[in-house]
Amino acid sequence: MNAGTGRAEMNALEHDHIFLGADHAVNERRIWLVIALTAVMMVAEIVAGTAYGSMALVADGWHMSTHASALLISALAYLFARRQARNPRFTFGTGKLGDLAGFASAIILALIALLMAWESWLRLANPVPIGFAQAIAVAVIGLAVNLASAWLLAGGGHHAHGHAHHHHDPGDHIHEHGHHAHDHHAKSGDNNIRAAYLHVVADAMTSVLAIAALTLGSLYGWLWLDPIMGIVGGLVIANWSWSLMKSSGGVLLDVVPQGETLPAEIREAIETEEDRITDLHVWQVGPGHHAAIVAVLTSEQRDPAFYKDRLSALSELSHVTVEVTRAA
Repeated sequence: MNAGTGRAEMNALEHDHIFLGADHAVNERRIWLVIALTAVMMVAEIVAGTAYGSMALVADGWHMSTHASALLISALAYLFARRQARNPRFTFGTGKLGDLAGFASAIILALIALLMAWESWLRLANPVPIGFAQAIAVAVIGLAVNLASAWLLAGGGHHAHGHAHHHHDPGDHIHEHGHHAHDHHAKSGDNNIRAAYLHVVADAMTSVLAIAALTLGSLYGWLWLDPIMGIVGGLVIANWSWSLMKSSGGVLLDVVPQGETLPAEIREAIETEEDRITDLHVWQVGPGHHAAIVAVLTSEQRDPAFYKDRLSALSELSHVTVEVTRAA
């Protein structure tokens, strides 16, 4: 084999490790738009509240600043993952960065839930007069902004199902880009966009509860209803936070989610009377992308390419290493 042929074969075997989600660029733009919308509303509320002496408006404006800061984590994660996608120091690419951001956002959501519940408890124990008309107006404005933000984020991450398309390298790896065409891998979605969406929905739910409590309070004088709604909202957000923490943390720890069928599909594709899988590791390396290490014991003379071909129909497998051992 001459040097030119050897270089050609080596180039054919080389591959990248870019395991970003199929909607990575779209989701990144959506989050930056939501941050811009939130920042504009934040400044408007603080300026208007200061000009008209409304502490409710000022307080809600600063609350929106914490909301924008949380969304900034998601946006920067997308930005960094995209810019560092080809950095060889990231052994399996930067696809998991969104899950790290999602986990951080889950912690922030949990803290927000605790602060909401604590503040509401203090308000329940020590009721204060409420400017109902002003407070309702602020809540309605907040709800409108959050509904617009939710609309911008709709269709990203766990809300959308892409169509798989892939290509195969002639080496020991299989690469593909896109999402699995079936719903049974839904837990492999983008936890980063999910985190941003939950922040927006949590804020919207808080606004809805506040509007309901304030409206009833203004009609019947039920001052206690506002803090009760705050406690309820805190509990609901805490539950969402725990769910996000489990899913994103599971990806970071390479946990196979309950109900994930990909390992079973790999065994079904490989195992026969002559071939048996002796060791199998499957983990997520990015939204819609999985890596697998498959050790096969066979009674036949077969090379890794034979088993890679059997796995070619499993579109979520983006990086596969096959080890073949001939049975004695």
